[in-house]
Amino acid sequence: MRWEDLENCFNRAFFHSFAKKKVFLVFLLLVLCGILVIFCRALALDASGWVAMSLVFLPIFLSSGIMLSLGVFLIRIYYHEVKGLKGRYREILKHSWQLIIGTSYLSIPPILLYLFLWVIFGIFIFLKEIPHIGPFIGVILTFAPFLIILSSLLLALVNLFLLFFVSPAVALRPVEKLHFDLGLIRRFRKQLFSNLVFFAVAALPTAFVIGILFLAAILTELHYLVAQQTLSLALQWFFIMVPFCACLTPAVVFFFNFAAESYNLLEIKRKES
Repeated sequence: MRWEDLENCFNRAFFHSFAKKKVFLVFLLLVLCGILVIFCRALALDASGWVAMSLVFLPIFLSSGIMLSLGVFLIRIYYHEVKGLKGRYREILKHSWQLIIGTSYLSIPPILLYLFLWVIFGIFIFLKEIPHIGPFIGVILTFAPFLIILSSLLLALVNLFLLFFVSPAVALRPVEKLHFDLGLIRRFRKQLFSNLVFFAVAALPTAFVIGILFLAAILTELHYLVAQQTLSLALQWFFIMVPFCACLTPAVVFFFNFAAESYNLLEIKRKES
């Protein structure tokens, strides 16, 4: 793989990240995910620590299912754009609908695994509340909640890998040849360094934009928001979330565009070797 190949992939993915229809579609779905996050965050304000933990991670995994289906659709649109093929979004969606729905099911195992971790976390909280001996047990077993929360964070990272590696593998393969096996994992291990480099290049702009937006949101919340009631706070978060999603949209489109580019380039490299 040459530097020129990486540069061409980046440039092509970047300049196809600002199509109005794609940007509008992604913006709407990001707003939907944002509403889900705000709803869960508002519920977590007066919730216990155990419930609040679920309301932090659960919208992430639910949003990942939406983004996974969206990624398949965006990559199919991107394929038509790069190849110069004419096709309306409605026609592409019609031919991809069953595939998109089927892909969304891949988000179910991470959600179930997280719910299992959440239940285990609840057991340790229950043990900590036992009269007399509970605080002692809580001190001794502190490592277990730490590992559970760490596992939840790693599971969220795995979901991000699914978005980048599974979406193009599903979208760019012929439907009649599509089946989920260990081939994707074997190709990932065989081209580990190249895959990680492509993932880092795709995620870096998105991470940078999210970091700037979160910093602006936190500073706004610290120095401007004055509401104390849950409903008022939720409304203020909503009106912050709308421009947040608008600024994030091109980065999300680029992420999936570059996922398609990297998959295609690595497939060519694999066939040549």
